[in-house]
Amino acid sequence: MPELPLVVGLDGGYVHSAAQSSRSDGWFEVIAGKSIPSGEGAAKCFAFVQTIETKPRRRLHEVLAAQGVQANRAVIFLTDGGEDVRDMPRYLYPLSEHYLDWFHLTMRLTVLANTAKSLAPLPEVPDFADRIGAGLERLKWLLWHGNTFRVGQLLSWLEDDLYVDDEAEDPPTVQVKLARYLGEFATYIRANTHLIPNYGERHRCGEAISSAPAESAVNQVISKRMVKKQQMRWSPAGAQLFLQVRTAVLNNDLADCFRRWYPGFTHRGGPAEIEAGLAA
Repeated sequence: MPELPLVVGLDGGYVHSAAQSSRSDGWFEVIAGKSIPSGEGAAKCFAFVQTIETKPRRRLHEVLAAQGVQANRAVIFLTDGGEDVRDMPRYLYPLSEHYLDWFHLTMRLTVLANTAKSLAPLPEVPDFADRIGAGLERLKWLLWHGNTFRVGQLLSWLEDDLYVDDEAEDPPTVQVKLARYLGEFATYIRANTHLIPNYGERHRCGEAISSAPAESAVNQVISKRMVKKQQMRWSPAGAQLFLQVRTAVLNNDLADCFRRWYPGFTHRGGPAEIEAGLAA
């Protein structure tokens, strides 16, 4: 009998490239994720450099296989909707489910709502900012309940309301910017409509709706060690090798790897035991 579903969150982060010529130039993407069993068992994280890894699907499969995932077990994948991250786990398991992460949806909606607060009133519509803000709140409510048909209609109406003629003299800067943001968000939603469930129903049933664990994995694997506290520049090949060591340490698998390579290796403690020994 298959065990309870396994939740897998996938996300991406960026690392400074050793070949960059300035602070704002020369980044490469790292894909990271974390798989969390619904029942007993420890979570495992993984990461790889997209341009270096030749078999990303195989790496993800091996991580899940190490947790005892069978072909008949349900696996829930939560992604940010990016094409590379979204397509990686596709067709990997027959009973897998793929959903758009609610966390990334709310982040984009928050940016839109904050920008809408700065809209200037129009002569014919004094409460223009309030009307757009109310429309965005309605949009969030519809997305929460998975009503993608009404979401598409509301996005089209909002795009019409915010439309600014290209030939207009001195167009409102905030309105032009918000129209651009909304157009990008509409394209994002239309490309991922099939991945939007009824988040409210899933939340009431205690099912996963967010890839927050993947966000913590990105911070733990990439940001904290390679970007935030350690302002280093990396080559893609060097980062790929370092990430494999880093994830093995976080998963408490490094000692097992050494034991497999060197049968005489006797150390059995994980990071917690090492830190306790250093503190003593």
